[in-house]
Amino acid sequence: MDIVSEIMSLKKARDAVILAHNYQLPEVQDIADFVGDSLGLSIQAAGTNAKVIVFCGVHFMAETAKVLSPGKTVLLPDMDSGCPMADMVTAENVLALREQYPDATVLCYVNTSAEVKAVCDLCCTSANAESMVRDIMNRGGRVIFVPDRHLAGYAAEATGCDIIPWKGFCPTHVKILPEHVTAARGLHPDAVVLAHPECTSEVRHLADKVLSTEAMCSYATEMKAQEFIVATEIGILHRMRADNPAKRFHPASELAVCPNMKRNTLEKVLHALQSMRHEITLERETMHGARQCIRRMLEYRA
Repeated sequence: MDIVSEIMSLKKARDAVILAHNYQLPEVQDIADFVGDSLGLSIQAAGTNAKVIVFCGVHFMAETAKVLSPGKTVLLPDMDSGCPMADMVTAENVLALREQYPDATVLCYVNTSAEVKAVCDLCCTSANAESMVRDIMNRGGRVIFVPDRHLAGYAAEATGCDIIPWKGFCPTHVKILPEHVTAARGLHPDAVVLAHPECTSEVRHLADKVLSTEAMCSYATEMKAQEFIVATEIGILHRMRADNPAKRFHPASELAVCPNMKRNTLEKVLHALQSMRHEITLERETMHGARQCIRRMLEYRA
C-alpha cells in the first residue's frame, strides 16, 4: 500500500478530516479534504462530524482549530512548524499596549497565538482587516493592531485610520522586493499582479490588486485575465494552477517560501494519524478568551 492509500485508510479509521493551508506542499494539498486559509479551514472543520482534525499548517492555525472545535482532537503533523510573525507578539506585549492606550480597541490578526487572541478585543483576517478597522474607526474608536505592521499599514492606507501598529512582519513576504515585481512584469507584461497585504507597501503599490489568499484564488478564477504574477508564498500557485489549468501563474519571487509551512510532509501526516501524536492542547481559560475574540469578529459588523 502506498503512503497516500495508507493515509486515506487511517483517516477513515480515525474519523479524521485533513486540512491544508494554501501554502502547503502540493502533495499535501492533494490529499486534504479542505484547502484554504487558516480561519476558513478551522470553520470548515468545526462544521464536520469528524472526531480528529489533522491541520497541515503552522502552530497558531492548529490552535485556532482547537479553539473552534474544543471537543475534537487536533493534530499538527510537525510541532516545530511555527509562525515567526505570530511569535513576534506575546500576551504580555498586548497587555502593556492596553495600559499605554487604554481607550483603544485591540485588533489582532488571526496569525497570532491563542494566548494573544485571549487578551485582544477582536480578531481579523487579511480579507477583512480593512473593513474591521473601518468599522472600529466609524464607531469612534482608535485601533491597536498586532502583530503585522504591513497589514496594519495596508488597513491604515485604505481607511485613513490612525492605527497603532505592532512591529511584527512575515519574513517570507518581506523577501518579495519591488525589483522582483518589476522584473516579473518585464517578463510577463500582460499579467495581472496580485499581492498579499503582508507584503511591504512598496510591493503593494506595484500590484494591480491587493488580496488575501482566498480572494486571490477567487479573483484568478473569476477574471477573464489569462496570466497572473502572484506576490505571496509560492505554495498557493499549485492550487491556482489546478483550479485554472488554461491560465498561467508566475511567482513574483521564487524566494517567497515559508520553510515552516513546508515541514508538513505526507510522511508526517501518516505518522500523526498512526500514533495520534502532536496533539494541540490549550488551557480552558485561554480557549474561552480566544473563542470570544474570534466570535466577536464574526458578529461585529452585525
